[in-house]
Amino acid sequence: MTAVERLGLCALHRLDPERAHGLSLTALRAGLVPLPGCVTSARLKTRIAGLDLPNPVGLAAGFDKNAEALAPLARAGFGFLEVGAATPRPQPGNPRPRLFRLSQDRAAINRFGFNNDGAQAIAARLARRPRDAVIGLNLGANKDSADRAADFAQVLASCGAHLDFATVNVSSPNTEKLRDLQGKAALSALLAGVLAMRDSLPRKIPVFLKIAPDLTEAELADIAEVALNSGIDAVIATNTTLDRTGLHGPHAQEAGGLSGAPLFERSTRVLARLSALTDGGLPLIGVGGISNAEQAYAKIRAGASAVQFYTAMVYDGIGLAPRIARGLDALLARDGFASVAEAVGTARKEWL
Repeated sequence: MTAVERLGLCALHRLDPERAHGLSLTALRAGLVPLPGCVTSARLKTRIAGLDLPNPVGLAAGFDKNAEALAPLARAGFGFLEVGAATPRPQPGNPRPRLFRLSQDRAAINRFGFNNDGAQAIAARLARRPRDAVIGLNLGANKDSADRAADFAQVLASCGAHLDFATVNVSSPNTEKLRDLQGKAALSALLAGVLAMRDSLPRKIPVFLKIAPDLTEAELADIAEVALNSGIDAVIATNTTLDRTGLHGPHAQEAGGLSGAPLFERSTRVLARLSALTDGGLPLIGVGGISNAEQAYAKIRAGASAVQFYTAMVYDGIGLAPRIARGLDALLARDGFASVAEAVGTARKEWL
């Protein structure tokens, strides 16, 4: 981390977390943050669900909810970006405060509740996106929707023409009963509707499913079955957790989803189990607790073809993306892998 980045993070940590988040996006848009551009190598180049990535290190949904900083983020060293979540209609989300730093745990708790500008506004920004980046959108549902399953397809209809992939997010804990859509019957019907909408678009894009880390063994097996049979293109494992085991500090018991370092082991075990259940039949993207190249590499060896992170930037800055990518390249070279694909799942048994 550079001295400038360290000073910037110290200043941001003196502010309310949500205000600091907003200022970080403003700084990116204003060109105040040094950006490395594309980070790639022959080893790092990755193909997943038909997408060619310069490296497998992605930005997780939630950092740029409204697709406001696409151009600078495309130069920040990530191999791909996921923005959103977007809902059909704008909504304010839950009352503030709704974002909490857990600095002792290098974690965060949020209960945003899908606050966003709505699909139409986000689509207009996506229409002006940089064309040399891989950009996807996290699809959500309005809190007061009479048909939440239909909301996902509606967002895709509004934004799909400007996307490289779309993610069905039924795993946020901050919209009441949203996780109920992870049930076998409900999930099958929801995905069928989204895929039908995807197939009506001028360009057929891959559809991903993002799951929770708090699933039982039986629930995870049902999701694996639905995912394999539905025709979706990948699974993102995992979203935030409701577990609070071993946390420290005054905000440890705040309601919402926990992300960051405490999620690493739990999410990686879910990833490895899902890899075993799908037996290579579906690409997986590993998310949860990544803050260095070694953890990104562990996710890949547990079964992920690519990874995403977000919370670690709260503590290590946006320069973490190129550091992880370059470190991952070195780890692959050290172990004799010529590509990311060669390393996928090679240590899965260690996590089962």
